[in-house]
Amino acid sequence: MTIIRKFMLAAAPVALLALGGCATGFRADVARFQAMPAPQGETFAVVPQDPALEGGLEFASYARIVSDELVAKGYQPAPVSQASMLVKIDYGVDNGREKIRSSPGGYGGFGDPFYGRGGFGYGGFGYGRRGYLLGFHDPFLWGGYGGGVDSYTVYTSDLDMVIERKADGQRLFEGSAKAVSGTDKLTYLVPNLIEAMFTGFPGHSGETVKITVPPPPKG
Repeated sequence: MTIIRKFMLAAAPVALLALGGCATGFRADVARFQAMPAPQGETFAVVPQDPALEGGLEFASYARIVSDELVAKGYQPAPVSQASMLVKIDYGVDNGREKIRSSPGGYGGFGDPFYGRGGFGYGGFGYGRRGYLLGFHDPFLWGGYGGGVDSYTVYTSDLDMVIERKADGQRLFEGSAKAVSGTDKLTYLVPNLIEAMFTGFPGHSGETVKITVPPPPKG
């Protein structure tokens, strides 16, 4: 077995890890419009935008994460009947779409599966052409071995959050966070989308920013 072949076999699990977003961090586009009051005793309750989610254990777990984020910002949780603000959230992931990338030959490469160029590929070590990536919204798993076509599936996930003043229904915040990744697991996606939404919260009204949520610490 050649040295290059050994390297490829050893590197494949790293490529799989990168596609899941675990090695490079979770990246999302976040858009926000806001007229949030400074925290001066305001209370909130987190509720689903879709009534069908009311009372669900999965929703409750995500609602707790949102609640913790708002508490960290200085707002206080309260029962729906007593809250001065209602925080309405919705989330989901699509069915995925297949992407195809042709490799003209040589050793491809792999790296950050969501953004930028280079990363970690044979090109970086002088074996064949330079490894590259297609950038955000077009991740891929492996850059080909001796040419050919690679097929992979990507999923688009999103989180929508609206905060309303309960007394009159006045909108105080509207936000959306979207991400493309190699997994459709909501238990991974939604907590990361929430963290992205609250990074720099409430933000500047009308802004759209790219947020990177760092990967969890090793071990």
